[in-house]
Amino acid sequence: MSAPVLVLNALRAERIKLTTLRSLWITPLLSLVLTAGGTTAVGAALSGKEHNITDDPGVGVFYGLNFGQAALICFAILLIGQEFDTRMIDVSLTAVPRRGRLYGAKLALGALVGLAVGTIGTAGAFAGYAVTVPADWDGPAFARSAVAGVLYQTMLVVLCLGTTALLGNLTVAMGLLVPSFFLLTPLLSGVPGVRVVVQFLPDRAGQYALRYADDPKVVYGHWTGLLIMALWTALAAYGGLRALRRAK
Repeated sequence: MSAPVLVLNALRAERIKLTTLRSLWITPLLSLVLTAGGTTAVGAALSGKEHNITDDPGVGVFYGLNFGQAALICFAILLIGQEFDTRMIDVSLTAVPRRGRLYGAKLALGALVGLAVGTIGTAGAFAGYAVTVPADWDGPAFARSAVAGVLYQTMLVVLCLGTTALLGNLTVAMGLLVPSFFLLTPLLSGVPGVRVVVQFLPDRAGQYALRYADDPKVVYGHWTGLLIMALWTALAAYGGLRALRRAK
């Protein structure tokens, strides 16, 4: 068979795993509910009030993402980590001996799911918040924040999938990534002195692009923050590929 056909077969196999394994399709749906629903709930709580949850509308719009990204991280880890945990990775490699092709199919599927979740979740968050909270919903800041919301969630999936492949262990990946993104970096970003370093971590840099306003304590611009996250994502994806190729 030709290379394009083999690539399509690998993608089809990954798509079948996604649709038949409950844990893989429930976690993206949960992320949507938490991202759009959490933001809408905050907007409803502020309904009729002449202020945002903060002075920056972008923070309010993506309030639910603080919770939704935890489910999205779990999805990315499970997409490859559960195969390491059950040793089903050996079966997958038997079906698709080219490790780069197998890994590429998983990355492509993860990126597509992240793109879909990011698009729907961002649209839902903006819609749910806009109907209840007065804010500036047009202009370049709005457009940038909306685009960044989609790209952030897409890159988050690829970043966590690549890191899981690099670690080669589901439990370690869960224990490292979920607390880091959900608790550790948000807490460290408020510590004087440490903040200078923490702002260059992928989630802090990526989420800065979601904001409308500039933060004088951040040394780069909004689009640069998204670029920093993209570099982390590429590094994680490459590291995962190298680790999978060397694994026995």
